[in-house]
Amino acid sequence: MPGRGNAAGAAALLLALVSTGASAQVMDATYRGTLVCDKTPFTKDRMREAIDVTISSGDVRYTHVVRLREVAEPEPERGTGSLNGLRLELQGSWKGGARHYEARYGGVFVRRSARLKGTQTWTEGGRTVTRHCAGAIKRPLRAFLPRKRM
Repeated sequence: MPGRGNAAGAAALLLALVSTGASAQVMDATYRGTLVCDKTPFTKDRMREAIDVTISSGDVRYTHVVRLREVAEPEPERGTGSLNGLRLELQGSWKGGARHYEARYGGVFVRRSARLKGTQTWTEGGRTVTRHCAGAIKRPLRAFLPRKRM
């Protein structure tokens, strides 16, 4: 009977490996959502702006709209990230004139979405301000994802 236990263990391992590959393929998509960030001394209100996160074969990249006034800044915040299981970590930056900031966000995927939380550390003229951000991203239903041709 010892062979039977080994076969069951091997089957479970094979199933786990196949499931992981399938879930990685489902994770590959562009996720869209918004981040709401606290007010800073140089903005009128809290900011609610779009964020796009693209995951492709383990490569994670994102863009986030930066708006300090009525019109969005010409360059968005850009960054990269990592995916460790269902845990998403993003880090990026933005620069405009004398202002710039470093950003870090993180969250955990549940089904086809993730809630993000993080901070932006702004620097201008030797002064540093940190603001907190929170939001969510979501991918389209699997039926609406592009299909890979074989």
